[in-house]
Amino acid sequence: MPFPLHRALRALALLLCALAALPAAAATVWTVRPGESIQAAIDAATAGDTVEVQRARYVENLRIEKPLTLRGVDRPTISGGLKGDVIRVTAEDVTIEGLIVSDSGDSLREQNSGIYIWPGSHRAVIRNCDITYSLFGLWIEQANDVLVEGNLITGKREYRSPMRGNGIQLYNTRRAQVIGNNVSFVRDALYVDVSHDAVFRGNRLHHSRYGTHYMNSYRNLWEDNDVWMNRGGLALMEVRDQVVRNNRVWANSDHGIMLRTIQDAVVEDNIVAGNARGFFIYDAEYNVLRGNLITDNIVGVHLWAGSKNNEVEMNDFVGNREQVRYVGARDMVWGEAQGNHWSNYLGWDRNGDGTGDVPYEANDMVDRLSWRHPLMKLLLASPAIQTLRLVGQQFPLLRAPSVVDPNPRMQPKHDNWRDWRGKHYPGSR
Repeated sequence: MPFPLHRALRALALLLCALAALPAAAATVWTVRPGESIQAAIDAATAGDTVEVQRARYVENLRIEKPLTLRGVDRPTISGGLKGDVIRVTAEDVTIEGLIVSDSGDSLREQNSGIYIWPGSHRAVIRNCDITYSLFGLWIEQANDVLVEGNLITGKREYRSPMRGNGIQLYNTRRAQVIGNNVSFVRDALYVDVSHDAVFRGNRLHHSRYGTHYMNSYRNLWEDNDVWMNRGGLALMEVRDQVVRNNRVWANSDHGIMLRTIQDAVVEDNIVAGNARGFFIYDAEYNVLRGNLITDNIVGVHLWAGSKNNEVEMNDFVGNREQVRYVGARDMVWGEAQGNHWSNYLGWDRNGDGTGDVPYEANDMVDRLSWRHPLMKLLLASPAIQTLRLVGQQFPLLRAPSVVDPNPRMQPKHDNWRDWRGKHYPGSR
């Protein structure tokens, strides 16, 4: 007598429920001891396993092609033998932690890296590793939801800057978190391109070409980073919807923060000190610059190329050799709502409300002439130049367009500005 179909389906359902109730197989921990092969343990492992590497020096070029954890015990060293990538990841859900990774190859064309996160290797975690003497420290390409946390990354420091790779490179990613890393002696400490919805927090970026070289990326957060002793600090170019706050950017030989072709960003509560140019602002519109301390730079803000419609409020410009260098055809008004503090403001506050009674003007005709003819600076203290300044003030036809603050604040918001004096790039003064 044939078995009824409904009974067969019921039996199958009961079997599936029973299988689902069985405990999942425990993940295996594979231990690699000195003298053994890490790659052999990776190949033997299955998805979800952990490969623990004991302290020793291993010379291997590893490939991780399945989801697993590669963990160092007492910080073993994996050397790539100065060829290729030291570790290449091609699977999702891979965690690498507690290792010293060193000695990649030298090919810029092949992007030789300490750790290369291959396209599609989503949710990779690189945590508490030292990535040393590698061309690129960490290359992440078309991999989403990656966490890079607590790593120390140094490059091939004896190489000339153009021949080095970048410390951490993100290309075509989403939702990356780059947190608490220390990156130095590379070409660019962070190179970010076409990468959106990311968080960059608590990183230390120094002694490189750019602390951050960043373009074509939207909706990212830059917070609580320290950026110093680079050619350029934070270079944010061709981007939208950024939040850049509570960073400390100092002693960079060119600019502290570059805002180039940027819209709809909020740049607030940063300390920008001791750079050649504190801010370099080029083709920037509809941004908010609020609550920043710009101090002891050669030029506080270099502003040009149609940078307008920006809200600039509650910033402190203290002791910059030149507060603003503005190139434009008409006045640029800052501080319409709350004003900014200017340490070289010569006005007065008769009613004691904390706001100057006359507007602050950053530049005059003499400044414009000295930019065009630098030798004029030799005569800035002469009676003739002082007379020229007075003539420019009295005759509007001779007045140069300037940044104008109608509500200059008499006192700075930041009472710690003295702590940031004298932090200069060596030989820049």
